[in-house]
Amino acid sequence: MTTTTAPAAARRTRVTASTRTRIKNGPGVWGAYLFLTVAAILWLIPLLWAVYTSLRPKADTDRLGYFSIGGSYGFSNFAQAWTQGGFLTYFGNSAFITIATVVLTLFFASMMAFAVSRFSWRFNVTLLIMFTAGNLLPPQVLATPIFELFKLIQLPYSISDSGSLLNQLVGVVAANTGFQIGFCTFVLSNFMKAIPQELGEAARVDGAGVWTQYWRVIMPLTRPALAALGTLEVIFIYNDYFWPLILIQSGNRLPITTAINNLQGQFLSNYNLLSAGAIITVIPTLVIYLALQRQFVAGLTLGASKG
Repeated sequence: MTTTTAPAAARRTRVTASTRTRIKNGPGVWGAYLFLTVAAILWLIPLLWAVYTSLRPKADTDRLGYFSIGGSYGFSNFAQAWTQGGFLTYFGNSAFITIATVVLTLFFASMMAFAVSRFSWRFNVTLLIMFTAGNLLPPQVLATPIFELFKLIQLPYSISDSGSLLNQLVGVVAANTGFQIGFCTFVLSNFMKAIPQELGEAARVDGAGVWTQYWRVIMPLTRPALAALGTLEVIFIYNDYFWPLILIQSGNRLPITTAINNLQGQFLSNYNLLSAGAIITVIPTLVIYLALQRQFVAGLTLGASKG
């Protein structure tokens, strides 16, 4: 019996290996690689061209043309863009809006996801649907109601120089948090549902309360999801232009996405300077993504494997 089974198993192993080899080297795989390579090149061309343009003086570009090679190269455009655009102030505004929004969004979304995914109560599914349905409304539809609402909310002048939530960075944080919390709740609830219920039961047997279960048991297990969501939220909030434009009137309180307007001339545009300013605004998001790349990919892979 052993002598007849072993050759059959060996043949099945050879057939499986050859099948995997054909699939790995098949035309579909090479077609996918070709498509992804072309797509990556098309995405990188504008970025690389902006970097190249930012390193050239405007005089050389005017003399030789934008689609040319030659002349001098340097970082003078970056220094001029940083000074002329006031990037330090705008970076501070963007940092406050982004950090506060991401922290508040992930904190409240994780609490809501914990409530609807780890406990069975009457309105948990209904509440999750309501949070998710809020993302179906475009921000432009609610811009006027939110503007009027923020104008009616009275605050002491010691806190707000406008006497309301308008023209305040806190108002932008509130608006962004309200629109992002539904998406994060939906994603985190799916992650938490995949965590075995036995962990919560064991924690309750040991005398752990609801807060201890949330903070000491569930939250450490959702770190990949939090890292992936945090990376996405940083990019979303940092690049947001709509809510600051609607809710803030003072120029010195606008985020970094508006700093490039200071580099725009009234009658002439220096595209070399604008390219340098655009590269400066992109650097923080690239640094954050590279720093959290492993956690970001782990979060996406975990979501894919657990359905």
